[in-house]
Amino acid sequence: MKKGLTKICYRFFTNLSNPTRLATLEQLMDKSMSVNELSVALGQEQSMISHNLKPLLECNLVTIKKQGKKHIYTVNQETLSPIFDAIQNHAEKFCLSGGKCLRDEN
Repeated sequence: MKKGLTKICYRFFTNLSNPTRLATLEQLMDKSMSVNELSVALGQEQSMISHNLKPLLECNLVTIKKQGKKHIYTVNQETLSPIFDAIQNHAEKFCLSGGKCLRDEN
């Protein structure tokens, strides 16, 4: 890793560690959606979704396009697809075979 990336990495992974933001990104991996669609899909209020989209937009993890009166959000596939693929690979290869990274939170 290049030196000087600590602040960028911290901000990036802070976005991914927030459960609402991560769930939002997971929804957007399948298709672009409006705030209302995300709100319904996630069972959360629109204001909560909008609040959590702002830092994702600031870090260019999602983009926004206006479609009439709607704002349609799209995930940055170029950045996030390889990361989510690496996480899935790690989980399948290491966590489910006795790894301690996945713990029941109950």
